[in-house]
Amino acid sequence: MRSLCFLTLVTAVSAADPLPEVVITATRSENDMKKLPSVVKKLDQKQIAERQPRTFPEALRETPGVAIQKTANGQGSPFIRGFTGFRNLMLVDGIRYNNSTFREGPNQYWALLDPLSMERVEVIPSQGSVLYGSDAIGGTVNAISKGSGFGGEEAGRFFSHGLASYRWSSAENSHVEHLESSIGEGQKWGLHVGGTMSQFGDVKPGQGPKQANTGYDQWAIDIRLDVALDDHWLLTAAHQSAAMNDVWRTHSTTSGISFEGTAIGTDRVRLFDQQRSLSYLRLTGKELDGWIDAARVTVSVQTQDETQFRVDPAGARSFNDVDVTTLGADLQFESLTPAGKLVYGADFYHDWVESDASDNPVAGAVADDSTYSMLGIFIQDEIDIGDHVHVILGGRYTHVRADAGKFRNPVTGARESWSDEWDNFSANARLLVDLDTQDRFQLFGGWSQSFRAPNLSDLSRDDFSGTTIREAPATGLSPETYNTFEIGLKAQTETLTASLAYFYTHIEDMIVRRPTGRLVGAPPRNEVTKANGGDGYMQGVEFAAHWQIDPHWSVFGHIAWVEGEADQFIGFTNATRREPLGKVTPLMGYGGVRWQSSSKKVWTELVCLTYGEAARLNTSDQADTQRIPPNGTPSFWLLTLRGGWQVNDQLILNAGVENLLNQNYRYHGSGSNEPGIGVNLGATVKF
Repeated sequence: MRSLCFLTLVTAVSAADPLPEVVITATRSENDMKKLPSVVKKLDQKQIAERQPRTFPEALRETPGVAIQKTANGQGSPFIRGFTGFRNLMLVDGIRYNNSTFREGPNQYWALLDPLSMERVEVIPSQGSVLYGSDAIGGTVNAISKGSGFGGEEAGRFFSHGLASYRWSSAENSHVEHLESSIGEGQKWGLHVGGTMSQFGDVKPGQGPKQANTGYDQWAIDIRLDVALDDHWLLTAAHQSAAMNDVWRTHSTTSGISFEGTAIGTDRVRLFDQQRSLSYLRLTGKELDGWIDAARVTVSVQTQDETQFRVDPAGARSFNDVDVTTLGADLQFESLTPAGKLVYGADFYHDWVESDASDNPVAGAVADDSTYSMLGIFIQDEIDIGDHVHVILGGRYTHVRADAGKFRNPVTGARESWSDEWDNFSANARLLVDLDTQDRFQLFGGWSQSFRAPNLSDLSRDDFSGTTIREAPATGLSPETYNTFEIGLKAQTETLTASLAYFYTHIEDMIVRRPTGRLVGAPPRNEVTKANGGDGYMQGVEFAAHWQIDPHWSVFGHIAWVEGEADQFIGFTNATRREPLGKVTPLMGYGGVRWQSSSKKVWTELVCLTYGEAARLNTSDQADTQRIPPNGTPSFWLLTLRGGWQVNDQLILNAGVENLLNQNYRYHGSGSNEPGIGVNLGATVKF
């Protein structure tokens, strides 16, 4: 559901569950969360099913250090530690989701991921470049898809089970139907098939009528086959597909509504269709003999199709289409050595890009007939110094090559092509110290390098952006580089889980928009291109706590503060100055209280999410008059009451009331208002 986000602010091992919590994203191998020198958020399948999120980006809104921006109702983008868009890395089953056409700033791509297909999600802030390469600046998010669970079944026993779920929301008259089933033979093989259909109506905000053209349709399917070849080797074959149809960018059209003085757009229509698919084959070996203790080989193929349709104020129709096919290969090994646990390997991703537009005879939004490749070699060592000191050291070499096949020269209009390549070495060093003999209190910290190579969107974008901007191709760019320093404390007892962290990210050579001084198009728009030069910083503090008062009652909450500045061009001049980074989220707070029965079959919780006033705007924010009010985005308090009842082994009911105060609000930098008070109902039937 829209209100029932599945992310909790912290994840703790309860007293009733003595098994350690294991995550894989932070180190590329299974690891006890208590031994990791960072705060990791882990979300299991039960939490996802219980809270039934409407979309994947919106589900992230209750996580410390993560905020949400929604250019449109169906186009959400998370801000992780102040960074968004292609400065966060999304993984699906450990495979890169980011591709070379992802746009600058908040974008819509994460909305194509189906949360109901996920077994768990892991969120790793401020690190990931050493293990996963470019883009892992604010954070790395890994969505692990559902499997059949054949390994938990009795050996040789045939099994078949599944579930069907439904949720309805009154505030947007939306319907989400999900069906999944698994069959197989215990310890030998298992097949999982799932599908989701969604129909989202127009949003009714806290004040005023429904917002026209904010509804859309979406579907997703996922298939996964797991086969145990023997006691050590597992073969996995998987396919995922999803599509969104007629998602309007309402704020840029005459259907938009004014919020606290924002301007209304002039386009008659501006909408997006987008599709994605992922197919992969993976061979995983564990407990192997010899120098290599574990191995994993993955070959993947992904597609992404983005089509924009526009009717301008004069009634002229145009379309812009970008198709990307990505081949991926990932080779990973683990070795237990006297020097520690080594995780090492190589990965390679290659994009083929086709792009066309009705108003551009050369290419579409990015260069046509283009390719983009990344080759990486990595190694990381996990070292235990005694029983209470844990060290992680790692490094990665990455080679990137871009070949922009066909794009339009912004001055002459002639067809051009261009290519370049870059090399990067990133490293990290992180430390965890147990402060007591029971590992209840820990000090952690470290240093992490990260980078983002210029992608095809930076190098060749030829498209309008924002209210008054058209972006032109740029060449001669260099990678952005970042150094993040972090220090914090973690506590985990039988009843309390808490964390406190401070981070500081030094920014060098950030790619920023630079005005060319030309007016182009009709109506005339200020032309900008890209250039390195945005040196600056991002810093923040995150605090989170969860207190299990007794078996029935618990309280939880978090506070996150972030701010950053960088050198930027002022308006449409070539003058630069240090300004706040764009659309950085204001002070966020979250808290709640939860009650559950002794059997845990009945639960209810009251939660409150609040954003402070976002009034620290840079020049670009002030010019974004259709999304950001003249004096900044007002603060809001979002109060939600929700709960569930497991009637029996086959039936689970969920209900919630969102925005109990019926506030009229929008997330900072978003293009439409959020729903007013609304009822959400859900039911799950297992079979």
